[in-house]
Amino acid sequence: MAVKNVPEMFGSLVFNDEVMRETLPKEIYRSLHKTVEEGKELDITLANAVAHAMKDWAISKGATHYTHWFQPMTGITAEKHDSFISPAPGGKVIMEFSGKELIKGEPDASSFPSGGIRATFEARGYTAWDPTSYAFIKDNSLCIPTAFCSYTGEVLDKKTPLLRSMEELSKQAVRVLNLIGVDTKRVISTVGAEQEYFLIDRKVYEKRKDIVITGRTLFGAKPPKGQEMDDHYFGAIKPRVMAYMEDLNEELWKLGILAKTEHNEAAPAQHELAPVFSTTNIATDHNQLTMEIMKKVAKKHNLVCLLHEKPFAGVNGSGKHNNWSISTDSGKNLLDPGKNPQSNKTFLLILAAVVKAVDDYQDLMRISVASAGNDHRLGAHEAPPAIVSVFLGDDLTKIIEALINKEDDVEGPQKVAMKTGVDVLPDFTKDTTDRNRTSPFAFTGNKFEFRMLGSNYSIADPNIIMNTIVAESFSQFADYLENSEDIDKAVSHIIRREFRNHARIIFNGNGYDDAWVKEAEKRGLLNLQTTADAIPHYTAQKNIDLFEKHHIFTPLEVHSRQEILAELYTKTINIEALTMLEMAKKQLLPAAISFTGSLAQTLAAKKAIGMNIENDAAFLLADKLTRLTNAMYEKIDNLDKAVADAKNIAEGQDLAFYTKDNILSAMNELRAVADEIETDMSEDFIPYPTYSDLLYSV
Repeated sequence: MAVKNVPEMFGSLVFNDEVMRETLPKEIYRSLHKTVEEGKELDITLANAVAHAMKDWAISKGATHYTHWFQPMTGITAEKHDSFISPAPGGKVIMEFSGKELIKGEPDASSFPSGGIRATFEARGYTAWDPTSYAFIKDNSLCIPTAFCSYTGEVLDKKTPLLRSMEELSKQAVRVLNLIGVDTKRVISTVGAEQEYFLIDRKVYEKRKDIVITGRTLFGAKPPKGQEMDDHYFGAIKPRVMAYMEDLNEELWKLGILAKTEHNEAAPAQHELAPVFSTTNIATDHNQLTMEIMKKVAKKHNLVCLLHEKPFAGVNGSGKHNNWSISTDSGKNLLDPGKNPQSNKTFLLILAAVVKAVDDYQDLMRISVASAGNDHRLGAHEAPPAIVSVFLGDDLTKIIEALINKEDDVEGPQKVAMKTGVDVLPDFTKDTTDRNRTSPFAFTGNKFEFRMLGSNYSIADPNIIMNTIVAESFSQFADYLENSEDIDKAVSHIIRREFRNHARIIFNGNGYDDAWVKEAEKRGLLNLQTTADAIPHYTAQKNIDLFEKHHIFTPLEVHSRQEILAELYTKTINIEALTMLEMAKKQLLPAAISFTGSLAQTLAAKKAIGMNIENDAAFLLADKLTRLTNAMYEKIDNLDKAVADAKNIAEGQDLAFYTKDNILSAMNELRAVADEIETDMSEDFIPYPTYSDLLYSV
């Protein structure tokens, strides 16, 4: 294989700053930068110049169409393609693209989730160019990142509130920092989203109706070997998987996506890709693209990339760890504790703001990652529990406890040399904090790792929440400091007060321990185990007030998002239930009856020649399978009735609770019987590939 010139390849399909500098007149280039930096309205003359340059560049790269690329509340991206062609005299065409076409598009707003904001007959909606995110080329189309709103102005996407939250975080953080003597004009939130996924063979995938339709297995007995040997994690990558990863990296690098780390994850057939940190809105765009490209590249290798949070029961689900931090415009990481965190008041103030935010808005943190799929993952096999808590590590916790207790001599973290005991190996200094895989929100040295996200989830939602709730902490701190005569004393007071008031959210122990569930309840922490439990909290008055105060959502938009979350939850489970019923009725039940029938024929033949069949293995197995098959038929009937009864319940929170309490429980009961039948059936009769086939197919 030829050696690739990665620096030359990187960003080659992106209309980035370097390309703009080369293709735009200097005055236009400077004006565009000033417009973006100052948040001013885009002048049409400027837009026309940018559109012309963008079109010429795109055509030179083979593009024939353009599309406004946006992120509706489906959780995936959307695009409508138009060609550059315009009619010319003599039956010819010319390639044109105007500033008006760059700035504004008009997709159908009634065909996307709106939570009641748009009726079916109210179709008009608008996409608006987001100049803070670079345009790129995908599938011979120029993709222009945009925001999406309704005809009446309500937000219908994930990009707009994300940009609002970033601006509000910056505004409130700058207030605080300037008051305490840190000169900065802008604060930037940054994110690195680690992406976990499964790869399975396409031929095996196509034989599993449940994975094809729902993204996860609805039936499947445990394989003889899962992840208990810990031999897949960080193991040697198989050649077929490595070939996939190489192609994936190449496609991502062309799009300017900083794909950095790749390795095998804990479960068989599970892997991870991690990027370098980037500005939050760029990271969000890139993660949406990454998921799309991962699936596309898999097809080239006759593989299927599964991004469901829990495609297989009994082994690791797939998460998406959202590494969040904030920095000043000069590049200073505000979550870097420095050598002496105990005396670093800026760091401690920022840390206090984050801890306060997470405690005050545990419900929104949980809601930001809520989905039917993620409910199966949370609390099992390295995924954190549904109880939101903050891990700070022993050293920082000791500093905080000393501050709360007003101890004058606060001891900072000590450097500890790690000695391997082998002379040829170098000694090194260990980190001041361990890593806690069971923590939902863990401080990992200079950032927070939000570990609750499911792998196929847009990172926009959790980052909207993170930015907004921390902005609220900063807002309260700034209000207090602006009315204080002695800023230094006021800062010390805030730090002590907030850590004392919110110490309950700090937990460094094992999140899987039953004792933690009891302890969390004593502390007054929420335990919203399912999406249905979390949904009602979305429109709590404190949350509506928060979003309205910081201009993230109007009350109507909060209610709409609550409705969309409930609708996605119930529709997802309804589709799974219908798929399960179809597989049970048309595949598994007939297969079990056929296998039992074959046993009966064997027994009849034995009996005909005078053999005693009372304690015969075939007799005992046939008897067991008959009882299980009858039980499965009963469970099918129960699920059928539960699904039918759901039609009598109005959509919304009531249906979400009914779905959780009745449909999901009926599904679990059916699966338990079906999986037991699978373990006793001949492999020749099992109507679909087993877990062994799926997990070890690559």
